[in-house]
Amino acid sequence: MIAKMNKLTLLVYHKEYTAFLERLREVGVVHIVEKNSGAADTPELEGLLATSAKYKRTIKRLEAFAPKECAPAGEVSNAAAVVERVDAINADIELRKSEIQVLEKDISMLEPWGDFEYGNVERLAECGLELRFYITPEKGYDCEWETLYNAVRVAEKQARIYFVTLTHAGEEFEIDAEQARLPKASLKSLNAELDAAMRRIEELNEELRELSAKELATLHAAQDSLAREIEFAKVHLDGEKVSGDRLLLLEGWVPEENTTELKSMLDGSGAFYELRPARRGDSFPVKLKNNAFTRMYEVLTKMYGMPSGTDFDPTPIVAPFFSLFFAFCMGDAGYGLILILLGFILKKKLGKDLAGMMNLVITLGIFTTVIGALLGTFFGISLLGTDIPASMKEFIFAGEVELFGSTYDKQMILALGIGVVHISIAMTVKAINSTVFYGFKDSLSAWGWWLVVVGGAVIGTLSLLSVVPAEISKWAFIAIGAVGALGIYILNDFRRNIFANVGAGLWDTYNMASGLLGDILSYIRLFALGLAGGMLGQTFNSLAMMVVEGQEGFGEVIGWIGFGLIIVLGHTLNIAMSCLSAFVHPLRLTFVEYFKNAGYDGKGEEYKPFKNK
Repeated sequence: MIAKMNKLTLLVYHKEYTAFLERLREVGVVHIVEKNSGAADTPELEGLLATSAKYKRTIKRLEAFAPKECAPAGEVSNAAAVVERVDAINADIELRKSEIQVLEKDISMLEPWGDFEYGNVERLAECGLELRFYITPEKGYDCEWETLYNAVRVAEKQARIYFVTLTHAGEEFEIDAEQARLPKASLKSLNAELDAAMRRIEELNEELRELSAKELATLHAAQDSLAREIEFAKVHLDGEKVSGDRLLLLEGWVPEENTTELKSMLDGSGAFYELRPARRGDSFPVKLKNNAFTRMYEVLTKMYGMPSGTDFDPTPIVAPFFSLFFAFCMGDAGYGLILILLGFILKKKLGKDLAGMMNLVITLGIFTTVIGALLGTFFGISLLGTDIPASMKEFIFAGEVELFGSTYDKQMILALGIGVVHISIAMTVKAINSTVFYGFKDSLSAWGWWLVVVGGAVIGTLSLLSVVPAEISKWAFIAIGAVGALGIYILNDFRRNIFANVGAGLWDTYNMASGLLGDILSYIRLFALGLAGGMLGQTFNSLAMMVVEGQEGFGEVIGWIGFGLIIVLGHTLNIAMSCLSAFVHPLRLTFVEYFKNAGYDGKGEEYKPFKNK
């Protein structure tokens, strides 16, 4: 659910403004309304933002070299020197990398010619002889060059011939070959320079490792401190000057449950303030307030977007249905037990920040274990084919059912039934939400569609199960259609004429007819993904048994080793793929099918109080 909010309006004397903000931050319950979008940033704030960007860049760089355990945070004042040193190291590393690129290019050019001193070429030139270097394809080499120009083959590489000519200095001649321009250094000296550059990079990287181990925690502390300064500076700018710049007007929102502690601070501050409940039409930040189970799923709601002031919190409905969808897609009780075990192990090894996520993994594992058992699958083994008691098999929902003269898989029908229920709940939420925030008179269209879809689904199900006689069902359908049509086509908007309402109703009918069936059919993915995972697990089991069957003696030992490898690796791969699909597809059913039919936009702002962090 969404916590109730009160709007806070403050008037503070300009000389007391900074001290007042410090006290307000200590209370830490007020979400400040941002009025400064950045256009009026002060030089001080711009400097803080620039420094923060440097800290973030340096932290990201050092985290690449971070050891498992880092030294505790030191003096925050040392952070600037660390940033400067890391920048200098990075510049030096980039310079060495550029040198290495040039050296590697020169070395690749010299390698075919071997190791020689270029000074010898220059000494030949002093004696009146010119040594030239050429490269040509094998077919292009002319043996007469050896007589005419004293050509000598030096190397043959990749169907190319490397050769030199020795002629008198200044002698003009042309050879149909590419003349090579070699660096004026020996191969040995270039390799030495390359090794030195690479050693220097390793030395610099080692220094980064030492800095990471020693100063990373300090940088994080400095960044946190700077973030608090930036937040304070931004809030300081949000004060609107009034009454000749003597007073500053500040607005914010505070949860109703925190107003008592805020009032005690405000009453002693000397500032003028007004607290009032949120009204219809107010745009206020949203704070979710749910029980321990539902709170684990708030991360999914936030992924899509927070509810606005005219929305209900979707999390209480997202929580059970996402768990059900996940379990249905996994579809294996054994895999659920693995998730539970994995969640408990990681919960002990990972930090507190991820403990809540591991609780979610454990919860999803419990759902998967229960639903997987009801669907009759355990590590790819069909429980219906095992020797479990017959009384337990009665609870397994598997096999086929006959409907309308044809047979269908029970689990497929169940998946579609879950889809109908899920969308019916979405339409119910939409109708109630519209009534609460806009009034019943402006919600008749939503209630009309609710009556047609949800009422029709209920009557159709009761008729299919022979609970309601066919004659009564027929008249019930007629009554539902007539009343629903009245809200959809005639009374959908009292501010328009009847023809506009009919046109709008027809457009809604087109959208509903083209989208509703597709939405319901989307839930078949729950059955298909569970079936695919179960078949893949069964395939790995069959492959493992094939390795063992027919083996004797030492071959049987090898067979059982192969059996274990196939079982472990195969099911590990299947669990990984099943978890991925079991997360993505239920998320899609929630974000698309449910949120669309519930009219949920997710354009609200999250409650973020101004407080010491």
